[in-house]
Amino acid sequence: MADRRRRDSRRNQEERDEFDERVVDIRRVAKVIKGGRRFAFRTVVVVGDNRGNVGIGIGKARAVPDSIRKAAERARRNIQGVALSGTTIPYPVTGRHGGARVLLKPAAPGTGVIAGGGVRAVLEVVGVRNILTKSQGSANLLNVTMATLDALNQLRSADQLADMRGKRVHEVAPFWERRTERSADNV
Repeated sequence: MADRRRRDSRRNQEERDEFDERVVDIRRVAKVIKGGRRFAFRTVVVVGDNRGNVGIGIGKARAVPDSIRKAAERARRNIQGVALSGTTIPYPVTGRHGGARVLLKPAAPGTGVIAGGGVRAVLEVVGVRNILTKSQGSANLLNVTMATLDALNQLRSADQLADMRGKRVHEVAPFWERRTERSADNV
């Protein structure tokens, strides 16, 4: 029994180590009760493996460390895969959640992550290194991170797009990848 617990603990530690975890937002929320107000903390945490997988979790507790722990556990349970094209995304996409809209546009290598706040946190943990973004509408960090995740979930890989359109993969690949393929063919 003790060996199993030790083995599970070791597995959980390894799982925790392989993910990049970012606290996006910590808010104090109030619940009105008979004697006044009861305060708690709502935390938004983003977890990713820098290889195309990301999850967002929300945790609420009376103490900040507990809310962070809860949010991180929920984020690990909600991990989803994202279709990336190297270190950027294959094509421009807009995500919506609540009043927030987030526009994501692919960028050439060397551009970096041009994003702020919650958008930057989500894109960095998913493994995107070159991208242009614009956050429109609501500035609520929770809605902005969820809108970013919505945009990433809309992405399809070049293989999937080629199958849907009945074309060859290199025809639907992003232009910078086609350029490198052409230069490799010419050599």
